[in-house]
Amino acid sequence: MRIYLAPMEGLLDCVLRDILTRVGGVDRCVSEFIRVTHTLLTERTFLRVMPELLNGGYTPSGVPVRAQLLGSDPVSMAENAARLAELGPHGIDLNFGCPAKVVNRHGGGAALLQDPELLTRIVSAVRRAVPKDMPVSAKMRLGFNDDSLAVECAQALAAGGAEELVVHARTKADAYRPPAYWERVNDIRLAVNIPVVANGEIWTVDDARRCRAASGCDSVMLGRGIVTDPGLALAIRRALVQPQGADAQTANAEAAADEADSAAAPLVPWVDILPLLGAFWLLVVQRLERRQQAGRLKQWLNFMRNRYPEAQAAYDALRTLHDPAQVTQLLRRLGALGGELLQKE
Repeated sequence: MRIYLAPMEGLLDCVLRDILTRVGGVDRCVSEFIRVTHTLLTERTFLRVMPELLNGGYTPSGVPVRAQLLGSDPVSMAENAARLAELGPHGIDLNFGCPAKVVNRHGGGAALLQDPELLTRIVSAVRRAVPKDMPVSAKMRLGFNDDSLAVECAQALAAGGAEELVVHARTKADAYRPPAYWERVNDIRLAVNIPVVANGEIWTVDDARRCRAASGCDSVMLGRGIVTDPGLALAIRRALVQPQGADAQTANAEAAADEADSAAAPLVPWVDILPLLGAFWLLVVQRLERRQQAGRLKQWLNFMRNRYPEAQAAYDALRTLHDPAQVTQLLRRLGALGGELLQKE
């Protein structure tokens, strides 16, 4: 079993990848999409989305990151993939799942699931353009307006040379509304000869268990669930990865106890989340424009308040604040920060 961290535009960026991989349990990340049109992107553009390229393609805690490209022109995608490959990501991932209207309107993301033949041409062009030892994978939804082409699209991606396929178990029309149709991922898994990873609506260990059973997939990709509960990957790993050797029975008993406890409380307690919140804020101040900083912190707290009562209290206290200096002062009072920003203030 492998657990991947999903790419989510405007949410799971390099800052949150850094923080969430510090917690543990994640085997690989995928960057936010890098939009490809009809120009050859600069190295600076790639680095802005995926600064891990300056660290051998790893997050600071050592988790490999695969770079994701989004576009619809096979030639441009291939040319940009070749340049990106020179920077050393741990693979190239291709986005065929983004549901954003602005992306779909220009023929990118999930809109491509209406044209299986074009899917094959894009993947084939990228596969030919990058070194043979550079993995090429793809992420898709079940379809655009419906899932009638789900299997055909998956087969088209595999035929083009994709070595792994992540399937978000909803169509573009479904957006992020529950449920996720994990059983349709199983139909795809049975129709292709490459590894398939299930994604969508995994918020708890029990969701992960049911997803694996319905999809037949060993591995899962986590998105909003791990943003809400940063310890989710660890909890899934403890509960669902089978221990080996003489200590297996003890380890299984401990995992069962962990799972029972995590149904009522997160595996990572709030006291351990606080320093992560402080580290997140330091990175936000370093990387984002001043006008964006407070909103970015509120965004993460808005997710976590569904799992942590303390996050709800912090969110309520921050909700009306916009001045980064005031945010810093509040985080100090909460115990998330020491004197790290005193000089800048």
